[in-house]
Amino acid sequence: MYRILLSFFLFFSCLTQAQQTDYVDFKKATANISFGDLLSKEVKGTITYEFEILRDVDSVFVDAKRVKDISYVLDDEFKGQKYNGEQLIVKHKFKANSKHKLVITWRSMPEKALYFIDWEYIAGNRQIWTQGQGKYTSSWMPSFDDMNEKVIFNLNITFDKSYEVIANGNLVDKSVNGDNVTWHYAMKKPMSSYLVALAIGRYSKKTAYSQNGVFLDMYYYPADSDKFEPTYRYTKQIFDFLENEIGVRYPWENYKQIPVKDFLYAGMENTSATIFSDAFLIDKVAFVDKNYVNVNAHELAHQWFGDLVTETSGTHHWLQEGFATYYALLAERDVFGDAYYQYRLYEYAQELLDQDRAGASTALLNPKSSSTTFYKKGAWALTILREQVGDAAFKLGVKNYLRKHQFKNVETDDFIREVEKTSGKNLSEFVETWLKSDVYHYQLIEAYLIRNFKDYKAFLKLNCEQSKSKCQDYLKSSNNPFINAEVIRLLQGNITKSVFKLKTIKERQAIAQSLYNIPSELKSDYESLLQDESYETIEAALFSLWQNFPNDNKLYLKQTKGIQGFNDKNVRILWLTLALITEDFEPENNARYFEELTDYTNPIYGFEIRQKAFAYLNQIQACNEKCKTNLKQAAMHHNWQFSKFAKQLLKVEQN
Repeated sequence: MYRILLSFFLFFSCLTQAQQTDYVDFKKATANISFGDLLSKEVKGTITYEFEILRDVDSVFVDAKRVKDISYVLDDEFKGQKYNGEQLIVKHKFKANSKHKLVITWRSMPEKALYFIDWEYIAGNRQIWTQGQGKYTSSWMPSFDDMNEKVIFNLNITFDKSYEVIANGNLVDKSVNGDNVTWHYAMKKPMSSYLVALAIGRYSKKTAYSQNGVFLDMYYYPADSDKFEPTYRYTKQIFDFLENEIGVRYPWENYKQIPVKDFLYAGMENTSATIFSDAFLIDKVAFVDKNYVNVNAHELAHQWFGDLVTETSGTHHWLQEGFATYYALLAERDVFGDAYYQYRLYEYAQELLDQDRAGASTALLNPKSSSTTFYKKGAWALTILREQVGDAAFKLGVKNYLRKHQFKNVETDDFIREVEKTSGKNLSEFVETWLKSDVYHYQLIEAYLIRNFKDYKAFLKLNCEQSKSKCQDYLKSSNNPFINAEVIRLLQGNITKSVFKLKTIKERQAIAQSLYNIPSELKSDYESLLQDESYETIEAALFSLWQNFPNDNKLYLKQTKGIQGFNDKNVRILWLTLALITEDFEPENNARYFEELTDYTNPIYGFEIRQKAFAYLNQIQACNEKCKTNLKQAAMHHNWQFSKFAKQLLKVEQN
């Protein structure tokens, strides 16, 4: 018996390493999903897979990570529940060219990939949402961790009728049953399992239509109706631009965007349904500093690069992130103009240079590369390639690449081959230099900037450490606000009164963020920054003025008393902290201000707000028992960056 089990284990291991897609093709899935105890974070249901056997085999499997209960019925006849903690294993003598139906019943309390937000808090923003990439959809629904297995997914989701339920594809029907509604979503084309998504919450929605009639559904919290326009500003323009620029029609039935609380990233490009962090729900003032435009364009570009064509493995991850970053930049150029676009390319180049100086440069075809490499170096590689082969050949190559490999998986050679065909050029040198080499060719990038962008020739020759006067003179003659802001930062506070004549938000923001020691002759000029319509500028200016001119602290606090700032309350939390440590400032309100600041550590707030509150309370050594209790809870948060921050702060508090 032991020998038989060992042989089966070795055989099954070989099959999983050889990729199941070599001998089985799963075609379609219909999932019926419901939820049990929401406090226990329970999801359950049945999922029916239709599949075809490509060659004789005696086992197939479906990934299902650490589910509580799972079983199957094959072809309405054969039952089983063989499960190894990672996969449901279906033992059967399958014959080549045969078709089958597999019905799986499961119940799970997933530790990741499906997140239950605020169900333990009556006043919370109760939501359920998914994040499959990097977390595995199989953690909450039996599916496929191998992104090379593409399936047409249809989701039927049952939930409380007072909530909105959003998922991939078209909403084809809603069935009411008492207090519950079943939402029926259908897809027409296949996708990888990691792109399966659902989001449940209390939302309002507005719909726009693209130039080709695609529904653009934009969700927001009912209480944030005033934030709808600045958040989704330029959405239709971005959509139409990308469709025209890429040259291939948007490949899915509709497009939905849903903000959620405590998301793991800025956004995620689930097929036809982008989920994004509600930190990007902004008002009209916040738009200048922290708008959703880049994330909006980036995730939308993924609908082609990542969703329509999907990498075969991490080696080719740049085909998704590099392309999405590149096309998002082009969309931003269409929205904000050439000067903005050029500076963003320069910023990416400097970020890569910093990485290189730290000894961390890697090749784009290295699956262990950093996000900086995949995103920024990938975007630069495409920028260089487009110049090398020309606009027409580049655009036609991209179009042919997408059409030839649509709804399939791709490798880098698939893309290069198409561009070589359209351009008639051998791209082996480009591949070696920009894709295979771990060397960062900054000199080639700098040459590109000088060759293509007239404002950068003089700027790149500046050395503000060696000659502050040349940089100060440059500011007097330059009309490029983005470069001027960079020069102001490079001067590190060595600025003259004339710099305050620069009027754009970005230039004045750079002054606020780089002038730490304010000379008395610049005091009144610097104080004017508190009037700017920029939360970043106000935050930096308030802190610097409070530090530099203690006799006027009460005046500065009164001027900024009612300002909240971004969704993370950056200005308000700083203001509360300064109010508490400013001598004789509204002593009658100290207890109320301290209670408010401490309350922001509560889990009913988003982790961005909580992290700021924890950090400032720690700075003024005022984290009381309530704060410490919330900090311990934060250390178990699903967002790893926030939990890491909380764990580190706990160590400080304990010492």
